[in-house]
Amino acid sequence: MSSLAENKKAHFDYEILEIFEAGLVLEGHEVKSIKSGKSSIQGAYAIIRGNEAYVLGMHVPPYQTANTPHNYDPDRTRKLLLTKKEISYLTGKTAEKGLTLVPLQVYTKHGLCKLSLGLGKGKKTTDKRQTIKARESKRSVDRTLKGNIPE
Repeated sequence: MSSLAENKKAHFDYEILEIFEAGLVLEGHEVKSIKSGKSSIQGAYAIIRGNEAYVLGMHVPPYQTANTPHNYDPDRTRKLLLTKKEISYLTGKTAEKGLTLVPLQVYTKHGLCKLSLGLGKGKKTTDKRQTIKARESKRSVDRTLKGNIPE
């Protein structure tokens, strides 16, 4: 399982409660572009509309500009493949106040492109400050244990 695109800000901006794995409905040249590591899920989000899940804001640039169809939109809405049970569960959860579906990672599994979705609750500014403070204290402890004491 190799990671092809990652949303690094997702864990900082959201408290991830649950993680789901979804397949992506892609065209052939999009798969090649994603597998070459060109895609981006920064700022992307997922919605459920009419018992189907979609990811919006996922950017997949053309693999080869010369061979790409003329009407290709790199930021188009892409369908997610989830079971009916998962979709109904996520519909109920996203109806709750403050919960949203955040794409965390695009990766390959057995040759197929998969998207890791996180059911997250937005963090407040104070929570983000605490995360930064914990990260800085962990770094300083690691530095002192390693022997590189800053002066």
